[in-house]
Amino acid sequence: MNKADQKRMKKIRVWIRAAIQLLFFLFIPSAFTASFNGVKYIFTQIGNGASLEMTSFVAALIVLCIYTVIFGRFFCGFACAFGSLGDALHAFYLWVCKKLKKKPVKIRAERMKKLSVVKYLILAVIAILCFTGYYSKTQGFSPWDVFSMLHAGNLHLSGYAVGLILLILIAIGMCLQERFFCRVLCPMGAVFSILPVLPLFSLRRDRDNCIKGCKACTMKCPADIELSSDQSPEAAGDCFQCQKCIDACPKGNIHAGIKGIKGNEIILTLIRAGVLLGLFLGLGI
Repeated sequence: MNKADQKRMKKIRVWIRAAIQLLFFLFIPSAFTASFNGVKYIFTQIGNGASLEMTSFVAALIVLCIYTVIFGRFFCGFACAFGSLGDALHAFYLWVCKKLKKKPVKIRAERMKKLSVVKYLILAVIAILCFTGYYSKTQGFSPWDVFSMLHAGNLHLSGYAVGLILLILIAIGMCLQERFFCRVLCPMGAVFSILPVLPLFSLRRDRDNCIKGCKACTMKCPADIELSSDQSPEAAGDCFQCQKCIDACPKGNIHAGIKGIKGNEIILTLIRAGVLLGLFLGLGI
């Protein structure tokens, strides 16, 4: 594939991803909240010694976890409203810096890797609060509750001052660092990152054909991931499936899972988006 074709394919991938993100952001923004409520419900019921029932929240959590095991963290990269908000804010920040001819401020990769453990601590704290029955007393502290209210046009934020302040701080972090919330603070991200991922739809690269010393894909990756080779059965749980690494590779070595389907990543993206949309509609989200 020549450079002109590579540039054209990059534009197509960018526009398709933007369209999918906009679709889910506008019409299915509650998917994150629904699955997260499933996590809170499970720990609350366990703490109360009550039986677990298949509520709509639990169903959303189970379905999304199974989907992630099969298709990878496509939901995080394409369908999560919080993730899409972060991408938009980061892109806007870079645009402003470019217009002002200022160098964007960015958190160092080494520091981001250390900060990435925070999301597991947040998940643990929330689980403990739900288990002990104290989570209900933290109403007004949740930034995603505030986001959901604002997204729905509800500006009556009395009692949500802490949540609003946290959301503003998160937004600042989203500007400075791509996928800041997803990598550092997202409790659902903590859940998804520890799930096993089937190699079929994970991104891999042909290392034998790489330019010596090239790290273009890792430098472009919002999660600073070093991709697995074709021979490795491992799949990165922190990969958001954004596919930016595909466009960054000067040799065109990166592809989805099985080497034989190289070049069909756009089709696979549309398939995964269609399946996810169908699941959410079926769940009534």
